[in-house]
Amino acid sequence: MQTLRQDLSYALRQMRLTPVFTLTAMLTLALGIGATTAIFSLIHTVMLKSLPVVDPSRLYRIGENNSNCCVQGGPQDDWGMVSYPLYLRLKDSAPEFEQMTAFQSMSSQFSVRRGESDHEAKPLRGEFVTGNYFSTFGLGAFAGRAFTAADDQPTAAPVAVLSYRAWQQEYGSDPSVIGSTFIVEGHPFTIIGIAPPGFFGETLRSNPPEIWLPLQQEPMVNGGNSLLKQSISAWLRVIGRAKPGADMSGVSALLTGFVRNWMMHDSGYPAEFMPQVEQSLPKQFLRITPAGIGVGEMRQSYGDSLRILITVCSLVLLIACANVANLLLARGTARRAQTSVRLALGASRRRLIRQSLTESILLSVLGGIAGILVAYGGVKVIVALAFRSSHAVPIAATPSLPVLAFAFGLSLLTGILFGTAPAWLTSRADPAEALRGANRSTQDHSSFPQKILVIVQAALSIVLLAGAGLLTRSLGKLEHQNLGFETDRRLSILMNSPLASYSEPQLDALYRELQDRLSHLPGVKSAGLALYTPFIDNWGELIVLEGHGAPQMDENANSSIDRVSPGFLETMGQPILRGRSISEQDTRTARNVAVVNETFVRRFLKDQDPIGKHFGLDLAENSTSYEIVGVVRDAKYTDSRSPAHSMVFLPLAQYVNYKNPLMLMFDHRTHYITGAVLHLRGSEFGMEPLIRKAFSEVDPNLTILNIQSMQEQVEANFDQERVVAQMTGLFGILALVLAAIGLYGVTAYTVERRTSEIGVRMALGANRKDVVRLVLRGAFLQIVIGLAIGIPISIACGRLIAAQLYQVKSWDPLVLTGSVIALGICALIASILPAQRAASIDPVKALRME
Repeated sequence: MQTLRQDLSYALRQMRLTPVFTLTAMLTLALGIGATTAIFSLIHTVMLKSLPVVDPSRLYRIGENNSNCCVQGGPQDDWGMVSYPLYLRLKDSAPEFEQMTAFQSMSSQFSVRRGESDHEAKPLRGEFVTGNYFSTFGLGAFAGRAFTAADDQPTAAPVAVLSYRAWQQEYGSDPSVIGSTFIVEGHPFTIIGIAPPGFFGETLRSNPPEIWLPLQQEPMVNGGNSLLKQSISAWLRVIGRAKPGADMSGVSALLTGFVRNWMMHDSGYPAEFMPQVEQSLPKQFLRITPAGIGVGEMRQSYGDSLRILITVCSLVLLIACANVANLLLARGTARRAQTSVRLALGASRRRLIRQSLTESILLSVLGGIAGILVAYGGVKVIVALAFRSSHAVPIAATPSLPVLAFAFGLSLLTGILFGTAPAWLTSRADPAEALRGANRSTQDHSSFPQKILVIVQAALSIVLLAGAGLLTRSLGKLEHQNLGFETDRRLSILMNSPLASYSEPQLDALYRELQDRLSHLPGVKSAGLALYTPFIDNWGELIVLEGHGAPQMDENANSSIDRVSPGFLETMGQPILRGRSISEQDTRTARNVAVVNETFVRRFLKDQDPIGKHFGLDLAENSTSYEIVGVVRDAKYTDSRSPAHSMVFLPLAQYVNYKNPLMLMFDHRTHYITGAVLHLRGSEFGMEPLIRKAFSEVDPNLTILNIQSMQEQVEANFDQERVVAQMTGLFGILALVLAAIGLYGVTAYTVERRTSEIGVRMALGANRKDVVRLVLRGAFLQIVIGLAIGIPISIACGRLIAAQLYQVKSWDPLVLTGSVIALGICALIASILPAQRAASIDPVKALRME
């Protein structure tokens, strides 16, 4: 212990005597460790952290994800998992579970007004859940009470539970909220409790629920759009809590057999689809997987990006460690005479190595502490960048205890790794040679490890620069592609759907008045309404062509469906290529018409003249429902990376008198719009108050969720790609700077060691240019070797991130050339200063040094 105290005291004294070295090493480590810790904080929260519930290890996902469980809607159904009738049957067929809860797969936006106030309704994100939802997770309420089975009955009084965050931020932690009446979608609900702090629901998503409603209240809220009793409508996900000690090994096979039998006899599929259903049965699996970390919506969305960032950070950390190792090697060489004296006086090599390791570990720990401070700020910046379009994010912008432990362990590990080699090399000094002076030597073997580290830094830097260049170039291609619609002077309005209690004539009147009000606002050129606007939502249905029989249940038979008002396509700047657009003449008494896009014509009509052709949705009996009257230019509404999907635009004022009750419900639901677009004559400045006033005058229950420019709406679709490109670019620049510092240190050290040699050369007639060329040749030799190693690695890494790139090849000559030039410029700047210093050496003074 006494020896350890002596080593620490000596290390602190040496660090105090060399403040520039200490600060440089600490800052280098702080940036490397801080960046890595910040990214690991996100990975821990998004990918690894368990739900804040009781005993999460006993929670199991009934159907791990959409690709593993194709219970409804055919393969790769990405809307929901099971219907409510199927959930009830599953709950009774799995005795291994003590509880099984169902919840809405996609949360809804509710218009909520506190009953006793006259304030404007607030949009709250909500979720329908079963009465045992909170008890399945082993949770009670923070205040009031949670749901019970009695609350989830058709005859029960409507009740709701607020999230802790909504209670705090929207209602100021007012205790009188509990027991008060809230008007949700026009219906009174009593708030019975506040969910525990930190509980964001069962799904880690960028916008977690703010209010929970019992599943049995869904028909009252959604009216004719209710899904509760529809056997064929898969819209619920299921999590079960296993009984203590239950054997789960055979549950998946048992429930899979049950589901296959249910699909054939009780699912409610139309008879014409049953042969396809029977054919698809071998592909249907109900997998039971651990659900302690909840439903992985955010893990699936951000997993690849986080893996890229953690790889980038790891490379930066390696470069930082190599840089500090270079600094320690240089300092160890500078101390060689001191070390030789200590060896000559009897100090053991073991003691010298331990002393050197103690100093390097202490330095790394101090750098790690500084890195934790960097990580705190870094997490906040990354969360703000990655989720800038989100209303609320269930991610704590501070490193947790496991993350802090990770940072501390990383500090110790790096200290040992980059301290071992310098410690060993320093202890290998020959006392006689060091005391005699080594500056006569033209070869300095002790600088070889430093040069190797510079080569490694150069190689890793080119990998990071090339990766950042590819991602930045891909982002530019995404942002500047032709989406098929105009964004200039377009304003997008995201709204809550009208109340489900509206009748069809009331909806028609509401939409006419709303569009008229918006069209006549000052500064508005035109206005259009739609079921959804680009990159907000998507409705897909099977297309049935007249005379072609029942469609196959696959993606190629599917098309996106959007209902729009007259003038919407013109407002969006989507030109009609053939026929006409949706117009005022397309009323509920006129024949049902549709406008399709170019992809629809190519896919379903094989480029035949589409005007006058008929088609329908889902069932063969509907094949003459719509007549095509126009073709609009392709536009991307759902996925900016893929070619435009097949799209059908239907008049907002028209309805189809389907015979099938489920189709009638579908048709009714498509008339509850969520978006509007304005084409402005000039700036959008001052438009928001006018828009909100127009909405409130038409219907106070029409809640506006967001008003933004169409360009902002498009850019929000690239938030994830933007943060990855920005962070990778930032780390690439950091790596470049660190590599330049490392090259500068080695070159300056080499010049110092070769002072005598340079003096002799100049005394024999070498001029300044010859000396500068000599130094630069030595410096750039390391860079060239680094490039020779790094460029093939960059090409290989480009292939690994190819899935993240858009219209950019994994091997891009422009990106590689730019990266090489950037590294070359930094290398020139880093080596020219020592070269100039070498060229300024006075030969007489250099020779006198010996």
